[in-house]
Amino acid sequence: MNAAKQKQLSASMEDYLEVIYHLSGSGMVARSKDIAEGLGVSRASVTGALRVLSEKALINYKPYGVVTLTDRGRVEAYKIVRRHRVLESFFIDILGLDAVIAKESACRAEHALGQQVIGRLRDYIEFITAREDGDVALEFKQFYHKKQLPDA
Repeated sequence: MNAAKQKQLSASMEDYLEVIYHLSGSGMVARSKDIAEGLGVSRASVTGALRVLSEKALINYKPYGVVTLTDRGRVEAYKIVRRHRVLESFFIDILGLDAVIAKESACRAEHALGQQVIGRLRDYIEFITAREDGDVALEFKQFYHKKQLPDA
């Protein structure tokens, strides 16, 4: 495989892989119209992205057919999904953010933060939730809530 195919995926290409992963994992097959709908992009944009992902051997794609992940594509997509879940969990379970805000923020942050940062956040979540001397996440939520109350 040449060096161009080995390059890291752009945030946009990661989003395509993630949507394909979710569509195919939910019992549906991934079709370009479903991918376009899931990402809020045009079908023409999807076609271009699918060609790129196919050239990188991450998906099986033929025009007008269903899209499936290759073994390598499934591994890459799972890594993306896992990063997203770690961030979403941190934002909801530790910081106490609203689920909608957490999901949107995780989508943006998953592309910017490296694996080392994501791994450290995952370990921090495990550490905080395993503590037996109090619920630090709950204490933070209470602290933050108090801080947001107007002075009486």
